[in-house]
This record gives sequence, C-alpha cells and structure tokens, in this order.
Amino acid sequence: MQNLILLDGQKFQITIKRLCHQLIENHNDFSDSVILGIQPRGVFLADRIASELQSILPKAKINNGNLDITFFRDDFRRREVLVPNRTKIDFIIEGKKVILVDDVLWTGRTIRSAMDAMLAFGRPEKVELLVLVDRRFSRHLPIEPDYIGIQVDTINSQRVIVSWKEADKEDKVELVLENNNI
Repeated sequence: MQNLILLDGQKFQITIKRLCHQLIENHNDFSDSVILGIQPRGVFLADRIASELQSILPKAKINNGNLDITFFRDDFRRREVLVPNRTKIDFIIEGKKVILVDDVLWTGRTIRSAMDAMLAFGRPEKVELLVLVDRRFSRHLPIEPDYIGIQVDTINSQRVIVSWKEADKEDKVELVLENNNI
C-alpha cells in the first residue's frame, strides 16, 4: 500500500474556509469567543483559521492563542526527553466560548490534556473542538469534535500525517501505512 493523499492544494484551502464559515455560523463576530491552538501542530491550524476569519470579518477582534500541554499529558513521565512548547494566551478565557484546535484527533488524550491545561487560565463558558482530521474508531476517551475538516477510518498501523506550509513547505494530509506486515 502506498501513501494516500487525503487533502492537498485547493481542497486543503477549501476545507479551512469551510471550517471558518461553520465557526462564523455559531460564533458571529467572535466577541465572546477565543481560539486556542494546541501545541505543537494545532497552532498552525489555529493561526490559519484566525487569519482566514480576520479576512472574512475584518472588523472582528479574533483572539487566538497557543496552549502547551506537555506537563498535563498522562504519559509525560514516561518520556525520556521533554521539550515543552510555549503557551501564549494574552486574553481572558473566563466566561468565553473556547474553540480548541488541533490537527489530528485520534485517541482523545491530547484533548483531555488540553482541557486540563486550559483551566489554569480560567473557566470558560463553553468548550468546542475543531480538528482538521478526525481518526474515528480509535478513541480511548469519549471525546468528539464539533468541527471536522475530514474524517478517516484507520487501523492502528496507519498514521495520518499533516504537513503545513509554515513548517513542512506544503499543505497536505496523507495516510501512511507504518507496518507492511498487515
């Protein structure tokens, strides 16, 4: 089995625009809403979403921040090398509608960690989840996204790799088979 490209080029951009329009339907001018990108890779999507929203709603103030979850993960003591990322939240989340953003939702553990980390900054009115890729059927926790770019049904030996222009020189989502013994 070869790598399968799920999204790239114009389809990638259209998916981001669609997600933005879905957010606008529920959050209007974003005066009571904030966006938090989960470090490391959710930040790229959150920045793209915030930028696209700003171009669609030029008069709106889009609050966009980065959330590091390194020390909130349930496996952080098992890792040999911990390299925390930077949390950047220069706005109040208390009483706001928070949109957590990540590139891939798989087991749900990252999102659980993000919710724990987010509570250090206040108690939001509501929390929603936006993901570019939803890997269904692999949850360890009962977490489901509110906004989904694409859904894929995968097996554990497959990986979903999201490439970002900012870090990887191109926008692309691909499905990769890790083990050829299947």
